[in-house]
Amino acid sequence: MSTQLAPRPASAPHPLRNAIDTVAGLLAKHSVAIMQRTFGIVFLAFGVLKFFPGGSPAEELARMTIEKLSFGIVTGYPAQLLVAIAECIIGITMITGLFHRFGVLVLGMSLAGIVSPMFLFPDRLFPGGLPTLEGQYVFKDLILIGGALVLAASAFGAKLRTGKDS
Repeated sequence: MSTQLAPRPASAPHPLRNAIDTVAGLLAKHSVAIMQRTFGIVFLAFGVLKFFPGGSPAEELARMTIEKLSFGIVTGYPAQLLVAIAECIIGITMITGLFHRFGVLVLGMSLAGIVSPMFLFPDRLFPGGLPTLEGQYVFKDLILIGGALVLAASAFGAKLRTGKDS
C-alpha cells in the first residue's frame, strides 16, 4: 500500500508568502531612499576629510588623479579641494534630497575620477598584478557605480518594480 501526499491546491499560499511580501514591499518602498542617505553620509564624511591636508589616506591619489585628468591644469591642494567640494556636494544633496538631480550628476562625473586610478596608475595600485591597500580601496569603489545607477534611475523618474510588477 503506497501513500501519496495530496498536491497542495494552487490557490493555497506558501506559509511564509505574506511575510515575504511584506518585507519585499518595505524594501521596494524604502531601500532607494536608504541607499541615497547612506551614499550621502559616506561622501560627506570622505569629502570633509579632504579639506584638511593629511586628513584623508586617499588625498595623494585624489590629487594625482585630478592632476592627470585636468592635464596638469589643477594641481596640489586645489586638486584635493576640488575633490572635497564635489564629494561634499554629493553628500549634502543625497542626505537632504535638495537639488538631488544635480547631486546625481556630480556623482556621475565623480565616479569617473573615483575609478580612473585603476587605469591611470595600474603600477601603483596593482604592482605585480596584486592590489595594494590603495588598489583595493579603488577596486571596491566599483560597487558605487551600481548604486549610483540606481540613484540616477530613481532621480530621473524610474520606479522600483517588485517581482509582482513584472
